[in-house]
Amino acid sequence: MKGELHELSEAVLRFRDERDWAQFHGLRNLIVSLNLEAGELLELTQWQSDAEVEALAENAEKRTVLADECADVLLYLLLIADRAGIDLEAAAHAKIRKNAVKYPVELSRGSRLKYTQL
Repeated sequence: MKGELHELSEAVLRFRDERDWAQFHGLRNLIVSLNLEAGELLELTQWQSDAEVEALAENAEKRTVLADECADVLLYLLLIADRAGIDLEAAAHAKIRKNAVKYPVELSRGSRLKYTQL
């Protein structure tokens, strides 16, 4: 990883190491934790209308809660990538290239169909 993503990864690893938490951060535990945090992000939408969910970004207090949950997901993802030896920036660029092949603009623009249905 390079740039700001690398710096963020280094910061979360430093935070973890200062607390001697690496011993609890096996790959399975990190993946479980990521999903628990994603569940907390999802919980913000529970029993909400689409308009209420969209309004999360418009209310400063709710946007802070949303930002905190997004950050938790990102930080666990960085820890997973570190543990698995994945360069997230390179993996994301590779995935965008793969998706460009699966979802060509001329077939997918404005469509919600999965690539197998295009």
